Amino acid sequence: MDLTAGEWQHALGLEDEDLPVAVISEGTWWREQRTRERLSLLEDVKELRFPDIFVGRWHGRPVAYCCAYGAPRAVEVAHLFGALGAELVVQIGSCGGLQEDLSPGDVVVPDWAGCQEGIASIYGADDRVQADSHWSDRARMILSDQEHVVHGGTNLTWHSIFAQDGSMVEKWHEAGYVSVDMETATTLAVAQHFEMKAVSMLVVWDDLMAGRSFLDPLEPTHQAEFDRSYKAIYTTALELLDAL
Repeated sequence: MDLTAGEWQHALGLEDEDLPVAVISEGTWWREQRTRERLSLLEDVKELRFPDIFVGRWHGRPVAYCCAYGAPRAVEVAHLFGALGAELVVQIGSCGGLQEDLSPGDVVVPDWAGCQEGIASIYGADDRVQADSHWSDRARMILSDQEHVVHGGTNLTWHSIFAQDGSMVEKWHEAGYVSVDMETATTLAVAQHFEMKAVSMLVVWDDLMAGRSFLDPLEPTHQAEFDRSYKAIYTTALELLDAL
């Protein structure tokens, strides 16, 4: 939609002092649980006129947060706050591992995202879109200092967790993709369009090379590491905000 920043601001019911400097978009099914957990770390939280989009304050600075599962929802969040002049967008969530050296609970901070989700190209992206190298390096440093196993490389963004099979996974593996998710390429492409800085942090859940999907329970040690990493990607996003 070709609206001005002022029109978007009015539609959202945002005061000037609440315009976010950053936005955190999280791809997850568990909207109620994650929203409650994430917003508990912010102050002065308010839900905007568009449902499930919140603005709060971190160390006095306004930040937006939304659970946005899949590219069709993630594009809305990134577009809204890109149009409103946010400096940084951080995509967080989980992913499937596509290489043997990835384990559940590892964190992928991709350098690139392959665009196979159907939306990134609308915002001018080609076959893949780049994350901001400075902010990705900073995120990796923070996570590594907390003794998380962190990977770079190229993540593939695909349009549906249900619309994949073993032959696709093998093809993605052979192409060198590190992981697969459903939002990163979209968020990075929209950020590029609006000249926002952008970084993605994804925790490995599915071990696709071993044939283990999200339907299969994690071993206790892997579950503990997944939980620790999943908490850390959000607190790391907040630390990035401090560096703006």
